Amino acid sequence: MAIHSMTGFGRASGHSGAWGWAWEIRTVNSKGLDLRLRLPPGFDAVDIEARAAISAALTRGACHATLTTTREGAAADIRINRAALDALIAQLADVPLNANVRPASLDGLLALRGVVETGEAEDDEAARAALAKDVLAGLKTALVAVSAMRLSEGAAIGDVLAQRIARIAELTRQAEETPGRGADAVKARIARQIEALGQTQGLDPARLHQEAVLLASRADIREELDRLHAHTRAASELLQKGGAIGRRLDFLAQELGRESNTLCAKSNDAALTALGLEMKVEVEQFREQVQNIE
Repeated sequence: MAIHSMTGFGRASGHSGAWGWAWEIRTVNSKGLDLRLRLPPGFDAVDIEARAAISAALTRGACHATLTTTREGAAADIRINRAALDALIAQLADVPLNANVRPASLDGLLALRGVVETGEAEDDEAARAALAKDVLAGLKTALVAVSAMRLSEGAAIGDVLAQRIARIAELTRQAEETPGRGADAVKARIARQIEALGQTQGLDPARLHQEAVLLASRADIREELDRLHAHTRAASELLQKGGAIGRRLDFLAQELGRESNTLCAKSNDAALTALGLEMKVEVEQFREQVQNIE
């Protein structure tokens, strides 16, 4: 499976009968799938299916999907309120006429408010069903464009992550082979530290032995190195597997950061400390890139 970024954009537009429509979908980073769908009035019927289609296409990320529509070239629906017109004519029959009052004309009566009613022509059920079908098909087209963009960017990020993991694994290997963590070097450092402690008057030899054991345990980074090896292997396997691996990689990034911090804290050797600091930089760069992975 491929790796997908959480950043993408897609657009699709078309016509259905007297309607023109257009979808725009934008996705950015988010901890989960945060869907925000905007539909124009009268399109509530496609809401459930639209959400289902987006949820099926996207696993993670903040998604802003907007549908805009226009009605093109539809004839206006004009209706004469016959009840109002008949009532008005009946009332006029009782009005006396004289030289200053002319008889009512039809155009004059139609101009009166409420006699003529206008509005947009309403679609029949078949036209509404066809419009909903076309709009949902357009949504899927826009989602294909979003997925393609997320796939392309995900491939580039995957290459960067693989390089970071390879470098962390190499630094772990170098740390393991650092002369300063060899048995003889550790013994020499502990001997120097014990000698310095021995110059303290009144120090109990038993206490001196305890301090030596404590110094030796603090100097041992075997567990940290083993965990670093395990975490880098797990991250490499996830990158090869692909799919929705962002959260698991984020967890591994945290663990890698914890182990590199401990390695630096335990180090009593300049070369080992330098490797630990470089490792911390690589881990942080790895963690930042992981935030973009689905």
